[in-house]
Amino acid sequence: MNILITNDDSISSEAMLKLASWARRLGEVTVVAPKTQQSAKSQSINLRDAFEVRQLDLLTGVDCWSVDSTPADCVRFAVDHFGKKFELLFSGINYGYNMGTDILYSGTVAACFEGAVNGIPSIALSSDFHDPLPALNELDGIWEYFLQKRLLESWSCYNVNIPLQPQGFRLTRQGGAFFRDSFTSDNGVHFKAHGKEVYRDQSDMDLDTDCVRHGYISISPLSINRIDDRVLEMLRKNEFQ
Repeated sequence: MNILITNDDSISSEAMLKLASWARRLGEVTVVAPKTQQSAKSQSINLRDAFEVRQLDLLTGVDCWSVDSTPADCVRFAVDHFGKKFELLFSGINYGYNMGTDILYSGTVAACFEGAVNGIPSIALSSDFHDPLPALNELDGIWEYFLQKRLLESWSCYNVNIPLQPQGFRLTRQGGAFFRDSFTSDNGVHFKAHGKEVYRDQSDMDLDTDCVRHGYISISPLSINRIDDRVLEMLRKNEFQ
């Protein structure tokens, strides 16, 4: 199996490189990751400027490529340049959870959307901001859960958040806002965003936010379809009334 690994924390991320080492037991691994930090770039791509691509010697037995662009561009480059059919994509392990409405901004999750656009089963992995490395101990269990539940046979794009010392798995939907920003300026011209937590615990284990906060690994199926089909059908019915 040909496996593509990427992230949004950059090619130098220890968590991503350890993920790539773990993934070698599943197949042949190629790492294509951003040269620099690309958090919160969502699914943005570079259409106008040339970007640097360099092969790096980082892991024995793994082709590693640094791309001076976004996570989505890393996936696009890997798919279109190498001429290799990737059968699985992992994005992460991200430094910080990607859940609730933060999914909209996440470069980690966006890489999986790009994978899904290209027909690659894709899994985003995120964990504790301060120390995502303990999440590596959960990878065997997560992969076994995917196999037992045949998740990739049912759907092709998943978002996984791994708390410290998890006590089990939950299949979840997207929760609400977890962070909001305030903006400060020293000169009235240049403003800097400062995130603050606005999460409110509802003890609803169907939500990724509550699930993770209560110590469960959250697994959410994601869709690249941005159309609300239910609303579309309702509007069509109303159109003829």
